[in-house]
Amino acid sequence: MVFAIACLGSMMSHNPLKSFLAALIGLGMATVGVDANTGVYRFTFDSVHLSDGIQFVVVVIGLFSVSEILLMLESTSGGQKAVRASGRMMFNMKEAATVTGATLRSSFIGFFVGVLPGAGATIASAIAYMTEKKISGSDQFGKGDIRGVAAPEAANNASACGSFIPMLTLGIPGSGTTAVMVGALTLYNITPGPAMFVEQPDIVWGLIAALLIGNVMLLVMNIPMINVFARMLTIPLWFLVPAIAAISAVGVYAVHSTTFDLLLMVGLGIFGYILRKMDFPMSPLILGFVLGEMLEQNLRRALSISNGNMFILWESLICKVLLVLAIAVLVVPPIWKRWRRHRLKLAEE
Repeated sequence: MVFAIACLGSMMSHNPLKSFLAALIGLGMATVGVDANTGVYRFTFDSVHLSDGIQFVVVVIGLFSVSEILLMLESTSGGQKAVRASGRMMFNMKEAATVTGATLRSSFIGFFVGVLPGAGATIASAIAYMTEKKISGSDQFGKGDIRGVAAPEAANNASACGSFIPMLTLGIPGSGTTAVMVGALTLYNITPGPAMFVEQPDIVWGLIAALLIGNVMLLVMNIPMINVFARMLTIPLWFLVPAIAAISAVGVYAVHSTTFDLLLMVGLGIFGYILRKMDFPMSPLILGFVLGEMLEQNLRRALSISNGNMFILWESLICKVLLVLAIAVLVVPPIWKRWRRHRLKLAEE
């Protein structure tokens, strides 16, 4: 978990300090609620509504949806510029060659991020986008470079497959979708985990086959529907903003059916809007929030087993390797960037 946060912090922003601050904010938000070990109320401000902690749905919709609505309202004065249609639906060979490297790299990134419990497709897409942007060195991402579309989409699809690994092998959901699937399997007295490969092999291999068929079906369905998807970009903001706000409010209210969640969603949305205006990335915050509870529980469990001996955290070979990699991820990129800048300066002279 420390390695995952370190990787995300070093890749997600030109200013890694802001990424780590965002991750710390997420970790702090994960501590709200009742302490599972002692039963002590933490950071609830004597509010019963916060005794169960802040719900993931409220955090995600507040930070992403509401803050995006505020950003859209801020930019309504300019209007949308029409993009000239190319007259074709399929890409050509030149475009395919351009995105091949980005697609392969992002597929590997998305798969391994998907394996991390709780990371999900959103974080995989963000990491793939920022990684490809740094590798390519292009300043056209977001301005027409098709690698900016290919990278997050490849990571998105790959992470969906990777999230099944912790679910099927350990019984730990790798994303929100697999968490719902774990609940559905439990209703039928099927316990995900290593024994599932022996006791329910048809379900396991059926899921794996469904992933393969699903990717093929995505290709078959999406190509004829390109014109429809493109026309969605022409929806005016005066209709889009209220629709997003209404759907977001219904989704949050459905969690606990309380108006407190709606107020919390708006508050988090304003907070997220301020962070985004200050160029703070949101993905490290979400990852910190998702991994915060598991990070705390496993840390306290390890210290309980060792009677408070901190050496248990780096005694095993796996821990040492991951900690060294986490340190390397933090230290190597700034050194490499400085060395590369020095080389360019010498070349100019």
